This record gives sequence, structure tokens and C-alpha cells, in this order.
Amino acid sequence: MYEYIKGTVSELTPTYVVIENNGMGYMINISLSSFEKIQNLNGEIKLFLHEVVREDAWIFYGFTESKEREMFRLLIGVSGVGPNTAMLILSSIPVSDLEKVITSGDHTCLKNVKGIGVKTAQRIIVDLKDKIKPSEDTLSIQPNVFSGGNEVYEEALAALTALGFARPQSQKVLKRIFDAAPLVKVEVAIKKALSMM
Repeated sequence: MYEYIKGTVSELTPTYVVIENNGMGYMINISLSSFEKIQNLNGEIKLFLHEVVREDAWIFYGFTESKEREMFRLLIGVSGVGPNTAMLILSSIPVSDLEKVITSGDHTCLKNVKGIGVKTAQRIIVDLKDKIKPSEDTLSIQPNVFSGGNEVYEEALAALTALGFARPQSQKVLKRIFDAAPLVKVEVAIKKALSMM
């Protein structure tokens, strides 16, 4: 079992990062929260890892904070929640807010995430409510100005399609977002799109 990896970023997208370590490049799936943090880091970075071994692949999931990895592991321990669904939940709801959602029993917020129905949302809350102690952190998404344009739109579109959303639906939602805020930052655009799907 791999615990963490240290290395330099050779490629970064909203859904995965490639870390170069001793001449090898490791493709690691990440959440939007980790994507935002990696964007602001220079030089060598450290990601906490969770490894999923299948017959046809070894898949890495990486997190800039061990707390996010702990939440990921709790989520995949719930029946009906796989690694990709867990990453989608963490991309839609930051850990500090997710803790509050679970401890307060707010299944409505969870079922708004793609692929999460009412029964799965309720199961997550029932299974994890007693395992989580909410922190004092509060969420505040700041709409940071980003001098992008078509490149930002294309990156957001690629991330949404990678997460399993239909391209036409993603384009329609992103158009509304960029019409309202042309200089929106890519991760903010993706989070807004996830809440509008």
C-alpha cells in the first residue's frame, strides 16, 4: 500500500495530475479541492494516496490533505459508493461542508450530486453520521478573477465530460455560467456547473 508521493507536477487537469518522481510519471486522480491547492503550489508537492487494484489496472487517487483522504475512504466504505462517485462528491462538496451535511442529516444536498439517489444519500448519512466530527472550518468560495476565456471554458468542459456528464448538457450549463461571469476561474465554473446539473 502506498502512503504518499512526492514529486513535481508535469501535467495538471481538474480531474487528474501527473507527478514525476525519479524519472517516472504517475497519473493520479484528484478532486477539485486538491486541484485548486496544487495550482497554488510550486516545486515539489506531496499527495496522500489511496490505491485501487483491479485486474486490468492500478488506479491512484491523490489528496493534498490527509483529512480529504480519510473522508474518501469513509465514502467508499458505504455500499453503493465507488471511488469515482466518492471523488465526484468531494469535488461537489468540500470536506468541511460534507461533514456538516452528514452530521446534520441533510440528504437533499447529497442527492444533488450526479449518481447519488435518495437511498444512497440516506445510506451515506446513516453509515457515517456517528463516524464524523465536524470541524470548525466553514466554506467560502471566492469568485477569483481569472484572465481566461475559451481556454478556461474548454478546461471546464473537459473536466465535466471526464466526470461523466454529457457534452451538450455541459456546454449549455457552462455557457450560462460564462455569460454571467466571463472571467470566472475554472474550478469555480466547474463547481457552479456541478450544482446546476
